[in-house]
Amino acid sequence: MDWEGLASSMQLELPADYCEFVESYGGGEIDEYLSISTPPVPGSPYGDLLDRADPVLSDRDSQELGVLLSRRDLPPLLPFAASASGDVAFWLRKGTLDSWRVATFRRQTQHGANLWTIFDGGMAQFCLAALTGAVDPFSERILGPGPHLFVNWREM
Repeated sequence: MDWEGLASSMQLELPADYCEFVESYGGGEIDEYLSISTPPVPGSPYGDLLDRADPVLSDRDSQELGVLLSRRDLPPLLPFAASASGDVAFWLRKGTLDSWRVATFRRQTQHGANLWTIFDGGMAQFCLAALTGAVDPFSERILGPGPHLFVNWREM
C-alpha cells in the first residue's frame, strides 16, 4: 500500500496500527462478522475506506455522540469497520493519528439505550477488546473467546 501517496493525494494519513494491519492482512472479515475496510485495492470489495470519509449523521445520532464526547462540534469521522448487523466502527479524527479513539454506532439497541459506544484506544486495541469480550460494542457479540479467523478478500 502506498501510504505516502495516499497521504499526499487524499490529504489523509492513517494510524500506524491500522497501516500495519492492512499491510499484514489486507481487507476482509473476522469471523464472518466484522469487516475491515482498506483504501482502494483493485478488485477488493473492502477497498471502500475513502468512499466513506466524513459521513453525514442524523441530528439524533450527532446529538447522542456529542453527549458522550461532551462536545457540540464533533470531530471528523472515518468508518474503518462494519459488522454483519450493520454496526459501524469509526475513528474520531481528533489529535495525533495514533491517539484517535473509536466510536461504534449500533444499529440495534434496547429501547432508550445509547446507540454509540466510545473506546479509548486505537483500531488494533479495539478489535482485540471486541474479540476477547472486554468490550461489547456491537448489536451482537462476536462468537466466543476464540480462536478467531480473519479471511482476506482474496481467499473468499
